[in-house]
Amino acid sequence: MITSIFNKSKPINFIIVLFITVLAFITARENLVIETVTTAFVVKQMAVFFICIATILIFNFIISKNNLTKTNTYEILLFSLFLLAMVQTTSHTNILLSNLFVLLGLRRIISLRSQKSIKSKLFDAALWVAVASLFYFWAILFVIVIILSLIFYSDNNIRHWIIPFIGVATVFSIMVGVSVVVYYDFFEIFKSSRSVSYDFSPYNSTKYLMAITMLFSFGIWSSIFYLQSIKRKKKELRASFKIVIIAAIMAFVLILLAPQKNGSEFLFLFAPLAIIITNYIEIIEDKWFKEVFLAVLVLIPFLLLML
Repeated sequence: MITSIFNKSKPINFIIVLFITVLAFITARENLVIETVTTAFVVKQMAVFFICIATILIFNFIISKNNLTKTNTYEILLFSLFLLAMVQTTSHTNILLSNLFVLLGLRRIISLRSQKSIKSKLFDAALWVAVASLFYFWAILFVIVIILSLIFYSDNNIRHWIIPFIGVATVFSIMVGVSVVVYYDFFEIFKSSRSVSYDFSPYNSTKYLMAITMLFSFGIWSSIFYLQSIKRKKKELRASFKIVIIAAIMAFVLILLAPQKNGSEFLFLFAPLAIIITNYIEIIEDKWFKEVFLAVLVLIPFLLLML
């Protein structure tokens, strides 16, 4: 039933995804108590919600443009379900913006497979990742994805290896200049925390443990088949699928390093994980197992709302 609905790209699928996203957004704010609802508050919440929707649309565009999955909408369904499983991801504007810029960077990295405008794409990718790090410092880890992509594409042009660093340096130089003009200090503008925390006690609750277990159990199981399937992909597409798995690894490292373990840091993992799991769903031959697999992914986030 569920697979038949999302097996094709239909308008109703996007409406369902929108509903789940709205539910996640509202649930994250159900305990928000304010004396008066001001215009500024409404505008801010609308802007944050727009970022959530923009993220899903850009994510869908990246997938369809680069053939990372077949013609279906499993990936955006999974992304919205992940938001519902960890509603905290819709509450932190800095992380939402950082993840959005990371996705824009990944879009440029994955498009390297066309081997056109390589210098421009490398510079843009590094630029977007550097901008993402201004909102959440550890997003800078995704620069590693850019560097590894050059290995995947067997690029021996030394100038291409230098360009990502130029892109990061460009953003840094601009922000230092802005900081001097606005704050009369070179580094005052860099407020994003660069600290590291290995205190995972904030995850010690039923909701967190169930959500994290769902993400990692389904993610690890799907990754095993995902890695095996890369060899069967068309040669020109293999690098793109490798980039996805590296992005997932970097997101996992980011979660480990996150200075504040409040759940929002898992947002960086949602996009690559949704692609990996979708690819696994597509290769499941037993229809009943596919239905059960997807049904569990759908039910768990809704069950978590009751806790």
